[in-house]
Amino acid sequence: MAIATLGAVVLDCPDPHALASFYAALLGGEPSSSPDEPDWVDLTGHPGTRLAFQEAPGHVPPPWPSATGAQQFHLDLAVPDLDAAEEQVLALGAKPLDTEDRSRSWRVYADPAGHPFCLCAG
Repeated sequence: MAIATLGAVVLDCPDPHALASFYAALLGGEPSSSPDEPDWVDLTGHPGTRLAFQEAPGHVPPPWPSATGAQQFHLDLAVPDLDAAEEQVLALGAKPLDTEDRSRSWRVYADPAGHPFCLCAG
């Protein structure tokens, strides 16, 4: 029997409202915050695991790729058309990290706070 269930994936970032807006445009849903917790934003109303964004002063994005630094984690996001999705995420402010090999079924980007994520065909 499992001990727990996954409640949310929380991303540290310098501006939780801006990053929540990026992922709302990418995944759907709406950023939601409480006046009692100005440094925390939830992304609500999208299918899948809940995402939340937490202000982290001094946040340093993980390097990609790096033999000396850990990437920490990344998100795999399934899309029906890699080329169309790439165009859209770049317009939202994502940065390409590993997109040169167009024969692969995935491409790596960084969100505006520097977290790596993959667009995966599927």
